[in-house]
Amino acid sequence: VFLGVGQGDAVDDMDWLIGRITKLRIWEDENGRMNQSLLDIDGQALVVSQFTLYGNLKKGNRPSFNRAALPDEAIPLYEEFVARLAGAIGKSVPTGRFGSHMDISAENDGPVTLVLDTRQKDF
Repeated sequence: VFLGVGQGDAVDDMDWLIGRITKLRIWEDENGRMNQSLLDIDGQALVVSQFTLYGNLKKGNRPSFNRAALPDEAIPLYEEFVARLAGAIGKSVPTGRFGSHMDISAENDGPVTLVLDTRQKDF
């Protein structure tokens, strides 16, 4: 999970995200169909902070990240999200280091990449 924390995000946003992350049927069943959730497969999650998800590309050639929450607001929400996700799946949740430069390798199966936005819950 690449988690971006935006200005004004709150605990109810985390709860919605965790519900979606744990219950989305995006894992294959025995017939190869996306029909199982993270809970169904007894899966685990990795959470990495990603403020660049809030990159605004509307003006100029350099992204603006002014919609991302500042660290004082984002870090507690990030840590609470990780704790609540761990509780929801009943396992520890490994994380990256908030605000650090990291080399991350990701292998997309399919590829499948989905975006969950708490400001567009009906999408």
